[in-house]
Amino acid sequence: MLNRRSFLKTAALAGGASLVLSPGRSMAHPFPFSPTLDEPTGAPAAGPIGDFKISLAQWSLHKAIFGKQIDNLDFPKVARERFGIEAVEFVNQFFKDKAGDSAYLKELKTRADDHGVTCVLIMIDGEGDLSAPDDTKRAQAVSNHARWVDAAAALGCRAIRVNTGSNYSATNTETVAAGCGALVEYGKKANIKIICENHGGPSSDPDALVALMKAVNEPEFFGTLPDFGNFPRNPDGTYKIDIYQAIARLMPYAKGVSAKSYDFDANGEETRLDYARLLKIVTDAGYHGYVGIEYEGSRLSEPEGVMATKRLLERLRGAKYTPKA
Repeated sequence: MLNRRSFLKTAALAGGASLVLSPGRSMAHPFPFSPTLDEPTGAPAAGPIGDFKISLAQWSLHKAIFGKQIDNLDFPKVARERFGIEAVEFVNQFFKDKAGDSAYLKELKTRADDHGVTCVLIMIDGEGDLSAPDDTKRAQAVSNHARWVDAAAALGCRAIRVNTGSNYSATNTETVAAGCGALVEYGKKANIKIICENHGGPSSDPDALVALMKAVNEPEFFGTLPDFGNFPRNPDGTYKIDIYQAIARLMPYAKGVSAKSYDFDANGEETRLDYARLLKIVTDAGYHGYVGIEYEGSRLSEPEGVMATKRLLERLRGAKYTPKA
């Protein structure tokens, strides 16, 4: 386990500046996509949807877990035996006090291994604002998140998902790049990637999130987790922006994808989102990693929603995409 106290001191003394790359510094490892993809249309051409893997985001079962119907330690077993899914994405809210509990983490990892389940990532909430203007508060947030880097490494995960904070915009990324950059430096030592979901606030503005990717400029260890549904909405529930273009803009930096779902029609199609179009955008970007099921609907039960999403993903994987008229 890394020395977080020493790291916190370094981050605090850095004032957020020296631990991140300057926005003007050239890339040692440039993002492996053409700059022209920075302004994609979100309207992919007809053709086959590529391959990808399926994982289960723990939030899909948050009602059951908060309701004590499922224990966090049993989540890998539930994913494998109930849903036939071999990879999981944890949420730290369900084992909030266990980040430093090596025995607990070892047991969770053992149970996952026993069921042939891969631990993909941990989604981190409630650990401070990585974009805080105050150096001390930002350094504390980095230290808080660093505990979960250690936990992710103990579980054999590849990444942690962070909330990027509220104090930045597309034209002002200084403090958030400092906080995220410092955490990336810590993550490197444990081979854990730091990934940012569009999850409310500035992060749901693709201009701001892309600007953050460029400011930190660490393509191997820092990226996005595009979520199909987490974008600003109008009062009637429609989206304020073109979500397909937004996803396409985030995909060049993606190290994970969240397949948000809400409801399904009689044909098994998601009622709010064009899944075929989204998955074509995802795989056209060269992404073939895990697509995490994250059901957030209310009409279907959590298990029904998970299975409906899984069936749709499986049906569309490798299928021919035809743009709607």
